[in-house]
Amino acid sequence: MSQRTFFASLILYLTVVQTAAAIGPEPVLLWPDGAPGAMGHEDIDKPAIRIYRPDPANDTGAFIVVCPGGGYGGLAVDHEGHQIAEWLKTQGVSSAVLRYRLGPKYHHPSPLNDVSRAIRYVRAHSHEWKIAHNRVGVMGFSAGGHLASTVSTHFDAGSSNADDPIERQSSRPDFAILCYPVISFIADYAHRGSAKNLLGENPDPELLKSLSNDTQVTDQTPPTFIFHTQEDPGVPVQNALTYYSALVAHKVPAELHVYQNGPHGVGLAIGDPVVTTWKERLADWLKTNGFLTGTKRAAVKGNVLFHGKPLSWGTVSLVPVGDEHRPIAAALVGGGSFTIPVSRGAAIGKNTVIVKSMGTFAPVPTIENAETLSDGSITVDVQPGDNDFSIDLE
Repeated sequence: MSQRTFFASLILYLTVVQTAAAIGPEPVLLWPDGAPGAMGHEDIDKPAIRIYRPDPANDTGAFIVVCPGGGYGGLAVDHEGHQIAEWLKTQGVSSAVLRYRLGPKYHHPSPLNDVSRAIRYVRAHSHEWKIAHNRVGVMGFSAGGHLASTVSTHFDAGSSNADDPIERQSSRPDFAILCYPVISFIADYAHRGSAKNLLGENPDPELLKSLSNDTQVTDQTPPTFIFHTQEDPGVPVQNALTYYSALVAHKVPAELHVYQNGPHGVGLAIGDPVVTTWKERLADWLKTNGFLTGTKRAAVKGNVLFHGKPLSWGTVSLVPVGDEHRPIAAALVGGGSFTIPVSRGAAIGKNTVIVKSMGTFAPVPTIENAETLSDGSITVDVQPGDNDFSIDLE
C-alpha cells in the first residue's frame, strides 16, 4: 500500500469513526469566546480538551496533553486519545486529549496555537486541579507527534502582561512523548500528506525547514521519550532517529525504542505481545526521570565491602521506601566503589539498599549467576547535597 493510499484510507476511517456516539469526558473549550483565527462555529472550529483524572488515591500530580494523529486532516481520538488517557489514569497521570484545528481548512500556526493554549490552560488551573505546575508534558502520535515536537521546539514563556491569565503561562512542556512521530518536512522520508494539510499546496521553503523539528532542537528542548517501529509503512522510522540524534547532540535527556515489527498507528498495540511493551517502557521512563513525583534527588557515592573486601564487580540499587512512584537509583560497583550523579541520583529520604555481585572482572568465571548480597535489610537516609555511604556486607 502506498503512503498516499494508506493515509487516504486512514482519513476516511477517521471520518466514519467520528460520526459514532461520543464517549469520555465532555470537551472543554480552550477559548470559550472563540479561538483566534476561527473561521466558523462548528466543532472543528473550536479547539477543546477532554480531561481525564486518575483515582485521587493514586494521583501523582503529573499531567499530559495528548495529541491524536491523523495526518493533520483527522483525529484518531479513540486509540490515540481516549484509550491512551485511560491507560495514563492507571499510572496515576492526568491527561487532556486535545481537539486541535485541522487542514485543509486550518493551516499553521493554528494547531501550534491550540496545543500551546492547552499547555497554558493546564498550568493556569494547576492549583485548582491539584497538579504539579512543573510536571506538565505533551504526547503525540504520528502527525500529533509532529505537533508535540513542534511545541517542544517552538514554545514561549507566555506574556506576563496579558489580560487573560492563561496567556501568562509558559507553553514549554516539561517533557515530551513522541509515538511514531512525523518529524521532517524536507528529508526524502518526509510525510508529504501532513505537510500539505498543515501548510497548503506551495509552502514557503523556510517554513518547511522551521517545522522540520529535528532542525530546531536546542538544549532547552524538553526531555523526550520516543517509540517507533522499523517497518512502519506510513511514517518512516528515520523521523524518530533524526529527532533522537538531534536531542543527543544537544545533550537533552532522551530515550528511544524502535521495534522491529509493527504497522503504523498501533496506539497501545493491544494484541501485539512485543510492541505493546512500549507503554511499560514509558512508565519506567516517567518514573526514572522523576516526572511522577516532586521528590528531589541527591548525588550518592560510596564503597561496598563483602566479608571485609571490596566487592569486585556488581551493582547497587537505592529503592525509596514508602512511595512506588519515586525513582530508583542504580550504579555499577567496580573495585568496591560506586558513583551516582545527581542527574539520576537517589531520592532524598530513606532508601533500601540492594547489592548484587556479578563475580570478578576476570578472564575466568567465578560465580554461577549474579548473586544477591543484600535484598533489603540495609537502609540509608539520603540527604540533600552529596552523600557518601560505606556498605559492609557479611
